[in-house]
Amino acid sequence: MNIIESFSEQETFLLGKKLAEEAKSGNLFCLLGDLGTGKTVLARGMAEGLKIGQRIQSPTFVIVREYHDGKLPFYHFDLYRLEDEDELYAIGWEEYLGKDGVILVEWADLMPEAMPEDARWIRIGKDLSKGVDYRRIMIGTYQEITEEDK
Repeated sequence: MNIIESFSEQETFLLGKKLAEEAKSGNLFCLLGDLGTGKTVLARGMAEGLKIGQRIQSPTFVIVREYHDGKLPFYHFDLYRLEDEDELYAIGWEEYLGKDGVILVEWADLMPEAMPEDARWIRIGKDLSKGVDYRRIMIGTYQEITEEDK
């Protein structure tokens, strides 16, 4: 597991950019963190790294937003409003997993069973004792980044 400390929104953005620049078609990133931790900032950085020319918006109310104008397609999911896995599969989840491109799933921890074993999990957390903009970002497997919850 990797742990990255970010002390600004720009550092979080640049981490997302770096992850996307290194990403390959078929990569899936599962993102978790409380409201306001910077999940959308990281997503915008990933879009920059994929050379997406459009403004990235949170897909909270539409579940998924697709971007096809970059070096790879970018599929940005938000599972926050889904009730169960059936809703995820009803919008074609399995088809997305088979597409070329990069998938980023916010709130993936709400449905971890639906995520492939090879997904990279990213957890963003705050620690106000280190400053209001500080973020602790863990990247690893689902088991590694949820170990702290036990």
